[in-house]
Amino acid sequence: QVQLVESGGGLVQAGGSLRLSCATSGLSFSYYAMGWFRQAPGKEREFVAAVSWSGGNTYYADSVKGRFTISRDNAKKTVHLQMNTLKPEDTAVYYCAADRKFFGNVRLHEDEYGYWGQGTQVTVSS
Repeated sequence: QVQLVESGGGLVQAGGSLRLSCATSGLSFSYYAMGWFRQAPGKEREFVAAVSWSGGNTYYADSVKGRFTISRDNAKKTVHLQMNTLKPEDTAVYYCAADRKFFGNVRLHEDEYGYWGQGTQVTVSS
């Protein structure tokens, strides 16, 4: 059974940092591209960042580029999202996701992902 479990969310002041983690089990993690999405209240879920299966390629939404960094630790089967210089508009539930297929490049769209975590709340106060 595939499981993705996010952690590291919380309440932080604007300008602060958080590091999200997504621990996986039940899948051959090192073969899968991974991504982070977020959903703010009353809004659609949106793409945040993605990393290819090899870790060699990453991609970011324009709104987080230069502030967020996605990374993967294949030994621990975990993907991280380092979030710096947080803004109130970053407030959302953050979800990690795993690709549907092996050996994928960066995936930007929800329907390209086959496995999802339950989400972790990030709240940025002004």
